[in-house]
Amino acid sequence: MPYSGLADFITQLEKAGELHRISSFADPVLEIAEITDRIVKNGGKALLFENNGTRFPLLINAYGSERRLSMALGTDDISATAGELEKLFNMLTGSAGSVSDRIRSLPELIRIAGYLPVHTRGRGRCRQVIHRKPDLTMFPVLKCWPHDGGRFITLPVVHTRHPVTGKTNAGMYRMQVFGPDTAGLHWHRHKTGANHYEEWKKTGKKMPVSVSLGGDPVYTYCATAPLPENINEYILAGFLRKKRVKLVKCLTNDLYVPADADIIIEGYVDPSEPPVMEGPFGDHTGFYSLADLYPLFHVTCITHAADAVYPATIVGIPPHEDTWLALATEKIFLAPLKLAIQPEIIDFHMPVAGVAHNLVIVKIKKSFPGQGMKVISSLSGAGQMMFTKYMVVVSGDVDIRNYRELAAHIAENTVLERDFVFSTGPMDVLDHSSDSFSFGGKAGVDATEKLPEETGGVRPAGVSSDPPDVDPAGILNVPFIKGYREYRINGRNKILLLGANPSEDSGSVDRICRLLKESSGLLSCCLVLVLDHTVDLDDLNIVAWQLLGNSDPVRDHCFISPGSVLIDGTIKVYRKGGFPRPWPNVVCASRETIESVDKKWDSLGFDRSVPSFSLSYSGLLRDGGDTVSI
Repeated sequence: MPYSGLADFITQLEKAGELHRISSFADPVLEIAEITDRIVKNGGKALLFENNGTRFPLLINAYGSERRLSMALGTDDISATAGELEKLFNMLTGSAGSVSDRIRSLPELIRIAGYLPVHTRGRGRCRQVIHRKPDLTMFPVLKCWPHDGGRFITLPVVHTRHPVTGKTNAGMYRMQVFGPDTAGLHWHRHKTGANHYEEWKKTGKKMPVSVSLGGDPVYTYCATAPLPENINEYILAGFLRKKRVKLVKCLTNDLYVPADADIIIEGYVDPSEPPVMEGPFGDHTGFYSLADLYPLFHVTCITHAADAVYPATIVGIPPHEDTWLALATEKIFLAPLKLAIQPEIIDFHMPVAGVAHNLVIVKIKKSFPGQGMKVISSLSGAGQMMFTKYMVVVSGDVDIRNYRELAAHIAENTVLERDFVFSTGPMDVLDHSSDSFSFGGKAGVDATEKLPEETGGVRPAGVSSDPPDVDPAGILNVPFIKGYREYRINGRNKILLLGANPSEDSGSVDRICRLLKESSGLLSCCLVLVLDHTVDLDDLNIVAWQLLGNSDPVRDHCFISPGSVLIDGTIKVYRKGGFPRPWPNVVCASRETIESVDKKWDSLGFDRSVPSFSLSYSGLLRDGGDTVSI
């Protein structure tokens, strides 16, 4: 169902028992984020902070469960929506087949035409109140984490237009508020907004930019969705809400924005102005994204609905709301993936620990040799998949969301030295592990069931059906190994986790790899993962998150044997020669904020206390602020 704005969505959330109102004061500076972090990670409800020091209620965690996400997208079944969307993409991309197929599809095309966005006259709900003298500080803009560079608008839908083609884009780019009428626009170099900015530079003119907040909650999802270049975000929104989106022209620029939005921030970017320093910011990677230069946004006008609600989100060590948005993307965007690489893709999965771009699991229907490698090659350049750091392709009867079953499948069908493929390419700008900014190593693993032509007579190496348990510290006999854990995958293979302190020996990982090659007793371990000694080796979610975030696949792997590989997930600032870039710290609340929230918890209306999750992660913090200091 379409919603008329966030107030309407809030009403439906409350009816469904999915909303918790907080009437006591909570500070947008650090407190709201700490409260939300506890509730999100505990599987709690959407939160409406009614007393935040401004006139605008703040809605957060609105997408933080499958049920609420389904409500936001107007469906009872996201998977069913994916099937409908496949038809839409076929129509819009001209993949409807023969002429007779296209004729038969005319009724569907007419129906889809009813979902196209339309420009309308009038004020719209978004212009019930107009501020010609704009002041961004009227909103409860969040400072989320102690070393954030300031306050950030975290759920803005940023509207831009190509100066030549006229094509528009609605993307999700955080904004750091600098003052009443200025903010930093954090659009990455690979994003459409940044591309539009580069084109406007050539014109010598100011670039119009308008930002919408709220409205139908489906708009937020569509702004994050990895859409093909030729599909407008509001076409997808109309399709999902089963009602076309009405757009109204802005008052101070010529962009169009949703008429039912809660808040509109109009303005421009002057490409002739030097960029400004934006950040740091506690990001969805679980680490701080460090300060860098981005365009300065000048606000010319603010409008809003009379009952406007300010939407926000927080990110940090997963899981957070973006986990559920990624879940929707998995289901909904299987269709365009299949269109790009038909017919073999059955499913794909982005584990939470991989923060969307560090790990992707792809399941295919395999019919010919080399097909796993073909999918790796094809997907590595497909849209936002180009940022994927580790990609694993499987086939057969395996549940890719059951990680124990998945690990056993990989071990049974992989000779690591044969089935690993390494490359370099573009990385997400938030990746901190690569030696170079936004460029680094990637790894693909062909874990499909192998056909005779692919094996070359080499099968996955097995050892005894019951490999002996060993004490790695005793075998390696090095003092910088502080702990270890072994996890049995199946009867033949184990994963060995080593907790090391590389600050005690800059060549520690190289020494571990050399010693392992000399120690045949450990070859039952198909994976040896080295992590910092501060990582809890019993918490496999944290282990996976740290390993994936801190490793460059090309630089940080070492084959111990054909069937055994070591991956270095330690902090690289301690290695020989240091590290060429600043290494970000992990994101945690401060002790002061934790204590402040603890004191007021009983006044927040929750039925039980929830301790701060930051207490569990504080051991991962290093000295310094947003960066690791040594």
